[in-house]
Amino acid sequence: MGANLVKIISSIVVAYGCYAAICFFAQRFIIYPGRGIRVPAAPPGPSAGIVPLRLETRFGRTEAWFLPGQGMAPGRRPAVLFFHGNGEIIDFLPEQMEGFRAMGMGVLLVEYPGYGRSEGKPSEAGIAATAVAAYDALAGRNDVDPARLVAFGRSLGCGPACGLSRQRPLTALILQSPFTSTRAFARRFLLPGFLIRDVYDNRTALAAFAGPVLILHGRSDDIVPFNHGEELARVARNIRFVPLACAHNDCPPDWREFWRILADFLRAHGVVAQQRGIYPTGGIT
Repeated sequence: MGANLVKIISSIVVAYGCYAAICFFAQRFIIYPGRGIRVPAAPPGPSAGIVPLRLETRFGRTEAWFLPGQGMAPGRRPAVLFFHGNGEIIDFLPEQMEGFRAMGMGVLLVEYPGYGRSEGKPSEAGIAATAVAAYDALAGRNDVDPARLVAFGRSLGCGPACGLSRQRPLTALILQSPFTSTRAFARRFLLPGFLIRDVYDNRTALAAFAGPVLILHGRSDDIVPFNHGEELARVARNIRFVPLACAHNDCPPDWREFWRILADFLRAHGVVAQQRGIYPTGGIT
């Protein structure tokens, strides 16, 4: 009986070890599913209102699209760096940025290595390097005010947005459905957190960020639990936390209200001027 029990335990340990090894080596396929989305070989041209950029990093060339702000006189304007979720690509997003553009803000849609037409493979280090290169390219434009740059992160995109705040000066952070760290998700797979390769420690980044932070999180979020947003709100120094009546992929539930919240936040912190009638009914999906 004792020998049989040892054999059973040994078999379980070996099986778990194999499972853990498979998860360790396959985790980036789980974290970055959008790398498999097919796109046209060429990006849209200037006639579509898009200015394609190529960002050079040690991880290869990555793509970004700049969308100028609307309805204001020429000059230096505020801008937002937009970091999308792990199942998206920038090709999906231009029409969804009209709320920012209507406020007179330029928008830089940042692609991840290995996604879309970008070279390389996605990883925390590669995406962080791309975020810094995107910031530098945006801040160097003569139609952008480098003193009014905001980073917006959605879901996985909250990782590079928060990480950028530790490497470059940002006026504010806006986070939709954020997570504290990817290590918190390891338990879903019955794994220890130290096996996670791309950590995205947003909690530490927010604790160190002195600027204003807006967090929007669905109370019924089925992908990133609501308590992640609550915990980040507790550690942020200058926070506005907005619970929403939605889950993850249907967030936000009311687009007009979403854009009103963003506009009020950006006005309150001097990013955009007082404006009316800028709340589209559609947006980020």
